Amino acid sequence: MSGVTIVGTGRYVPGAPVKNDALARVMETSDEWIQARTGIRQRYFARDGPGPSDLAVEAAKKALHDAGIEASDVDYIIFATMTPDHFFPGSGPLLGAKLGISGVPALDIRQQCAAMPYAFQLANGLVQSGAAETILLVGAEVHAGFMPWTDWDVVRSESDREVSAEAYQRATRHRGLAIIFGDGAGAMVLRKSQAPDGGFIGAELHSDGDSFDHLFVSGCGFRSIPYVTPEALVADEHIPQMRGPSLLKKAVRTLSKTAKSICETHGVSQDEIDCFIVHQANDRINRAVRQALGIPAEKMPSNIARYGNTSAATIGILTDELRRDGTIGEGDLLCFLALGAGLNWGAALLRL
Repeated sequence: MSGVTIVGTGRYVPGAPVKNDALARVMETSDEWIQARTGIRQRYFARDGPGPSDLAVEAAKKALHDAGIEASDVDYIIFATMTPDHFFPGSGPLLGAKLGISGVPALDIRQQCAAMPYAFQLANGLVQSGAAETILLVGAEVHAGFMPWTDWDVVRSESDREVSAEAYQRATRHRGLAIIFGDGAGAMVLRKSQAPDGGFIGAELHSDGDSFDHLFVSGCGFRSIPYVTPEALVADEHIPQMRGPSLLKKAVRTLSKTAKSICETHGVSQDEIDCFIVHQANDRINRAVRQALGIPAEKMPSNIARYGNTSAATIGILTDELRRDGTIGEGDLLCFLALGAGLNWGAALLRL
């Protein structure tokens, strides 16, 4: 039975790129230090005001145009983000309204960086059950809101003033996290494949709440009354905490194991896979996964140098780039891999 496949893609990033040298003006770091640890050279940040649904609109319009359809043809929205426009409601209904399709069911999912393998399985189930025919799948993030600085004019290279020692020290305390993230949106239009053996083949998904503290926000949650306090903000409890070295090891181990397992489950050899599209969290992680699997570099492309980690948006952005430059095309077998906060991780096999 044919599964859902990708019939259109689009991407969007806000503003001008923020290069590593700009971050070195607000905290103790350098271009060399960042590239050596992450592979990132630049990223994009939204300005105050636009939320992930606004970035998603731009990516969605491009994906709909690529698919040759109108927004009115969409009958289901899946929106993946860990940085929603509002604590609630979710961003999916906002996207629908901004596209002029209010009334279409919109589902927000919260698997963070691991959202896309989950979303493919979910979308396939909706189509196979008859609940939907044309799904707009979007991952969009605005991480600017938890960046540990207030000197945005310096970060955006709009001012050459010196930042205060206190601000510099605060940003430096969160350096390991702050150098990684960027803002952006990636969108896909999904429909049932017309090829007898095309589309979604299967997914292998996992979660481990025992490891939640590898990447989480300690404050601003409903374990506290009220859920946001001045004390929590002063203590920077709204900024994510990350156990980087341990998370790297877990990511390499779990992603390589899951990739092997899904291939075995579906009787596919790694050599048959045309492209491994992996969440862009850290180039060191992806290189290690590639080496563990024995995959040639050209089969696991990377764009993290240009965008940073855009969380739920990375796979959508990368997939759009690969489709538009001809790296992937009709008939290709793809393996999507991702790990994110939760911890959540998984893999999905899909034939274009």
